[in-house]
Amino acid sequence: MNIIAAAVTKEFIRQGKGTNRFVAVRPTDITIEPGKLTLLMGRSGSGKSTLLNMLAGLLVPTSGSVTYDGCDIYTLDDVKLSEHRMAHIGVIPQGQTAVHSLDVLENICLSYMISGNNADRENARAYARELCVRFGIDALGNEMPSALSGGELRRMAIARAMIRNPDVIFADEPTCDLDDENTALVLKILKETAESGTAVFMVSHEKDALEYADVRYSMNAGEISVM
Repeated sequence: MNIIAAAVTKEFIRQGKGTNRFVAVRPTDITIEPGKLTLLMGRSGSGKSTLLNMLAGLLVPTSGSVTYDGCDIYTLDDVKLSEHRMAHIGVIPQGQTAVHSLDVLENICLSYMISGNNADRENARAYARELCVRFGIDALGNEMPSALSGGELRRMAIARAMIRNPDVIFADEPTCDLDDENTALVLKILKETAESGTAVFMVSHEKDALEYADVRYSMNAGEISVM
């Protein structure tokens, strides 16, 4: 599945002295291709996460279009857009997003708990256990999020994004809270996921991520450029 952003921009209106228009992303063209890990680097506040959220169907652009195999996702109504995200997109957001009333396996399988029949849920649970083994958290499946470290929570969130084998994964600083060993593990898994045919778009500060990327961009003050 090809994702093409054409002249996408994002402006925010905020209160305060002087101009109240803040341009987070200036006109940007970018293509995210299947089978490739696309890396976007840049300083905090440069617009990286804003661009990722627009590409992932989570933030409506001020102008421009985001198409998936020719379909402009922002012409879809809320229900159709939600269905599109569920069917095709996995998102690894910044920060901790665990549901604290659910254990680790339930958190990973959350989308199947919301929708899906009992057989789907059982299959998802089995696959969730496989993902836990890959990410080194297989002993934590029945633990509650409050018992996990920041790095363990991060790996759980990555497994949750991968549980449906999505066509595209958007990873926003996926290695934050991870030590060197687990950073290398996560980058290796994301690279292998791309090599299997998935489109992977990753925002990162990690210079180590450069060696895993097939396509490299940098962002500064809302403007994107090829590295």
